[in-house]
Amino acid sequence: MAHVQRMSRLMAKTLRDDPADAETVNHKLLVRAGYVRRNAAGLWSWLPLGKKVFDNVSRIVREEMDAIGAQEVLLPALLPREPYETSGRWDEYGDLLFRVKDRKGGDYLLGPTHEEIFTQVVKDQCTSYKDLPVILYQIQTKYRDEARPRAGVLRGREFQMKDSYSFDTTDEGLAASYALHREAYQKIFRRLGLDYRIVSAVSGAMGGSASEEFLAPAAAGEDTFVHCSACDYAANTEAVTFTAPPAADAAAHGPVEELDTPDTPTIESLAGHLGVPASATLKNLLVKVDGEITAVGVPGDREVDLGKLGEHLAPAVVELVTAEDFEDRPDLVRGYVGPQGLEKVRYLADPRVAPGTSWITGANKRDKHARNVVCGRDFDVDQYLDVVVVETGDPCPRCGAGLRLDRAIEIGHIFQLGRKYADAFQLDVLDQNGKPARVTMGSYGIGISRAVASLAEQTADEQGLCWPREVAPADVHVVAAGKALQTELALDVAEQLGEAGVRVLVDDRAGVSPGVKFTDAELIGVPTILIVGRRAGDGVVELKDRRTGEREELPVADAIARVTG
Repeated sequence: MAHVQRMSRLMAKTLRDDPADAETVNHKLLVRAGYVRRNAAGLWSWLPLGKKVFDNVSRIVREEMDAIGAQEVLLPALLPREPYETSGRWDEYGDLLFRVKDRKGGDYLLGPTHEEIFTQVVKDQCTSYKDLPVILYQIQTKYRDEARPRAGVLRGREFQMKDSYSFDTTDEGLAASYALHREAYQKIFRRLGLDYRIVSAVSGAMGGSASEEFLAPAAAGEDTFVHCSACDYAANTEAVTFTAPPAADAAAHGPVEELDTPDTPTIESLAGHLGVPASATLKNLLVKVDGEITAVGVPGDREVDLGKLGEHLAPAVVELVTAEDFEDRPDLVRGYVGPQGLEKVRYLADPRVAPGTSWITGANKRDKHARNVVCGRDFDVDQYLDVVVVETGDPCPRCGAGLRLDRAIEIGHIFQLGRKYADAFQLDVLDQNGKPARVTMGSYGIGISRAVASLAEQTADEQGLCWPREVAPADVHVVAAGKALQTELALDVAEQLGEAGVRVLVDDRAGVSPGVKFTDAELIGVPTILIVGRRAGDGVVELKDRRTGEREELPVADAIARVTG
């Protein structure tokens, strides 16, 4: 027998208006429909209806993780400093990490992710190759001190996540564990009813090699991804690569020519002054990488993607130079920096700044630029990195067709970590010959609260939420139009459905108008609505499909059979 929840006893206060600070669909509707309530910036309480959806998402994730042989554990959220110092992430996480002290002055943190702790658990429990492979997972609260929590439960300072970790003795075993997770994730997101894309990604602070993201396209998404209409290529913008043009003949260009360019510190002003396209100029952005001034060269018509640059250089900290930095380096002339003749400055460049290409760029003198500055002849690149902001129409790395950009929510991420954490914690097992063998790891995450928010974003309509059946807080929402006869019949129908194993939400509230009840049913978003209305005396009710709006009047017995069938 399934649970029958009466709305007369349900703690769920619906609202007619959107919260004043809400900008995204999930924020507006989850609050208005009584699923969540805000406690502070980035901190949310899950109310009974919201907890049901949350638990349904968690159940699906558990079922599919168990199906691949993963074992569930629960590790603490309050963690000691030492393991994160061992891995280097106590410092790498920077301001994102919640740091706390106990009464004795000991340092702790609220876990943002648990690679270190799982590694320690396996080191303690697994000593032989016969103990592996093993996959462990948990559904746990995570913490990140976001500077600007936004979009309701989508980007909070406290959030719920399924994180799993695989431990293998060989790279082939890691690849197999990765493939198991990839397939399991596809099953999970299909069961959840999410529209999603699998895209290539970068590992960033997580470390490791192979990495893919699962993205749910949505206007509220904080990620931008690219996809190709001519092939199946898709990637996070930070993972898009550009094939460098072949090296050109430097001798084909004339000598460097210094130009008088007063009051032209920007690419726009320089291109206008000389009457050339911005693409003919070389932009040199100065940043500090772990405090060391570094120049980044890109074509003048492109922008440097600082996020992409940071991912490439992680765990180093990347920040823009300040006016004070220029005061300390008089050889760096603000607005007129060129790569030729730079001293004590590392020079990074986008692959478009290829050997033999000629540029107009700063002459390292105020109000002066230089023409015919040739890469490989007049300056050298210390390291090539794909660092420009990807634009619509850029060539697909796979087939060369134009790329398209869309917004999406990251709902899952899988990594082949390799031996980064095993090396840090000396995680070895004895192999077949009794010799120590270093373990290799994978890390795999799904945002549970993010999945709820993503479903709200993707499935809502103008009337409210519209949950897929497997995650909805109930299978059917029975609405009594208001009169005693209607309420009595509604409760009887609800009990029969509950006895048949159907999860029921029944609106038996007294003193609430039929119009408010119908509006709330649309807002709450249960997939099937059963209305006990004007024909209750004839034993006839109305079934409504929440998503399509299709309605049908049926005798009570037939309606019950339809819902349970």
